Amino acid sequence: MPQQAAGARRAPLNRERVLRAAVALADRAGIDALSMRNLAQELDVVPMALYKHVANKEELLDGMVDTVVGEIEPPTAGADWKSAIRRRVLSARRALLGHPWASRVIESRTSPTPAVLDYLNSIIGTFRAGGFSVDLTHQVMHALGSRMWGFTQELFPAAPSVDPQAQAATFAAMAARYPHILEMAMAGSHRDESIVGGGCDDQAEFEFALDLLLDGFERLHRQGWTLPRA
Repeated sequence: MPQQAAGARRAPLNRERVLRAAVALADRAGIDALSMRNLAQELDVVPMALYKHVANKEELLDGMVDTVVGEIEPPTAGADWKSAIRRRVLSARRALLGHPWASRVIESRTSPTPAVLDYLNSIIGTFRAGGFSVDLTHQVMHALGSRMWGFTQELFPAAPSVDPQAQAATFAAMAARYPHILEMAMAGSHRDESIVGGGCDDQAEFEFALDLLLDGFERLHRQGWTLPRA
């Protein structure tokens, strides 16, 4: 009787519950800790029960991406294109900051998921509704790159923790041959909690680059830029 009562209280297993449990597991233990077996243990089911809802781990990862992308704010009705794009990109950044593994998984997908396609379509649609030509929209999407998801591929990767004396010796050796690289790499300080995927990618730097791009897009749009034809 107690076992029957416990079974009755257990929430039914469905795709949404599987995906949310997978996201929570990756948030807590990291994406490398995610396996069908570990996820089954998390849900207190046998591994085979998961395959009724996700065909394999790749489909599981696709669904996790869709779950995270679903946290991005929808388009703002009536907003001008520039503020609308800025707001959505920063919303995407907040979503990915909450799931530090997500940028890596998004980049690993070989085919876009439905939620990814919806997001891309809405970003493109915002530029087009703002009067951007197809050619200019094509170019600005390439320029935005991963920034549309709220992260960037950083120039200076995060350095591993090393002994301070060894680090000082390394910097001294670099100073003579690569003074400008060293100067740039050491410039400023960065808060660990604001980083997406390592490197210098903190909020101020991210917004600086985003605003620089948006201002450039606006200038080209006002100039009536078109793709040069041969």
